[in-house]
Amino acid sequence: MTTQEVADRFYTLSTEGKFDTIQNELYADNAVSIEPPHAAAQGLQNASGLDAIKKKGEEFNSSVEEMHGGYTSEPVIGGNFFSVAMGMDVTMKGAGRIKMDEIAVYEVQDGKIVKEQFFF
Repeated sequence: MTTQEVADRFYTLSTEGKFDTIQNELYADNAVSIEPPHAAAQGLQNASGLDAIKKKGEEFNSSVEEMHGGYTSEPVIGGNFFSVAMGMDVTMKGAGRIKMDEIAVYEVQDGKIVKEQFFF
């Protein structure tokens, strides 16, 4: 798939809330996930490899008490990269309700996402 095709599929699946399918279908086994430096204070860590990225997602999801809503913008393509604005309105266990917004940048090689990086 081209970067545009990966981005379009990502957008379709994300608007349906199918993030597990995104990882299973669109990510390379050796993909990496990069959080901003200040994210460690929120318990978010970088991850290397698809299994580690999935585990990171499971850990985040287990900290969510209730999901009130979320969004993903349409992707913007630049070469082998695409970016989206993403956000969610959640109640976190022990932390109350918060609204999170971020920019996510994805790198595509050989039809698969090889890197995700978050900015918030």
